[in-house]
Amino acid sequence: MYAAFTRACLTAALVVLGSGAAFAQVGRTAPPPGDPTGDRPGLLSQIRIDQRLNHQVPLDLPFVDEHGRDVRLGDYFGKRPVILALVYYECPMLCTQILNGLVTALGVMNFEPGKEFDVIAVSFNPREGPGLASQKKAAYMQRYGRPHTEGGWHFLTGTQESITALAEAVGFGYAYDEKIKQYAHGAAIELLTPAGVISKYYYGIEYSPRDIRLGVIEASNERIGTVIDDFLLFCYHYDPATGQYGAAVLRLVRLGAIATVLVFLSFLTVSLRRERAARLATPEIRT
Repeated sequence: MYAAFTRACLTAALVVLGSGAAFAQVGRTAPPPGDPTGDRPGLLSQIRIDQRLNHQVPLDLPFVDEHGRDVRLGDYFGKRPVILALVYYECPMLCTQILNGLVTALGVMNFEPGKEFDVIAVSFNPREGPGLASQKKAAYMQRYGRPHTEGGWHFLTGTQESITALAEAVGFGYAYDEKIKQYAHGAAIELLTPAGVISKYYYGIEYSPRDIRLGVIEASNERIGTVIDDFLLFCYHYDPATGQYGAAVLRLVRLGAIATVLVFLSFLTVSLRRERAARLATPEIRT
C-alpha cells in the first residue's frame, strides 16, 4: 500500500515539474504607450523606447550639474546602481508625472539614494540650464522628505550633442513639436549597473517599489538585500516587455512540488515509525 502511494505521489510531482514550463510565458503584455502625438505620423515615428539591455552607455559625456559645475556622466558611476530619468524640467505634464511616480515609489522603500543607488535626471532640452535644474531638485527633495539623501540626487543639463548621445544609448526617442512648442516623448526610466550597463526599463508614470528594489539588488550583483530579497529574486523574473517583475511560474511550481514530496516523505516516515512501534508493543503470541 505504501509503495503504491509513494509511486503515485512521486509521479504527480514529476508531472507538475515537467508541465511548469508551459506556464512560464503567461501574462506577458506590451509596454504602455508614450505621449499621444495626434495625427502627425512623422513626429510619431521618432517617439519610441527601444530597449538596449546590457548596452554600455558612454560615461565620458559632459554635462552640467544643478550647481553649475562641469561633470562627466561617469562621475556618478562606479559605486552604486543608477536610476536614470530622461525628462525636461519645464515639461507641462508627463515629465512631472514621471518624477512624481519615481519619488512616490522611493518614498516607501528603505533603500535610499546615495546609499544603495543614485538618481540622475537629465534634461533633453539643451536650452535648460543649472538654475532650472537646481529648482527642480529642491522641489523633489522637499517632496521626498529625506534631506540627508541630497548627495544621491543629481539633476543635469547639457549640450545637444551629449543629450543625443545619451538618448541614443538608452534607446530613448523624442521630438520637438513646433506646433505646440513642446517635446513629445514616451514615459520610462532606466536602471543601470555601477559600470553603466543598462539593466532594466520601467515603463509608465507609476513604478512598483518591489520591482525597483529587486532591480537595484540585481544591478548591484546582489551585494545588498536580505534573505527575503534573495528568495524573491528566485521566485520572480524580470519581463522586459512590461518592465516589471512577474512570478517565475516554473520556479514556483517546482518549489511546490518539492514541498509536496517533502511533506509526503515526512508523513511516510512518521507512519512507518508508528507501525513499527505498534508491532514492537504487541506481545508475540506463541502457539
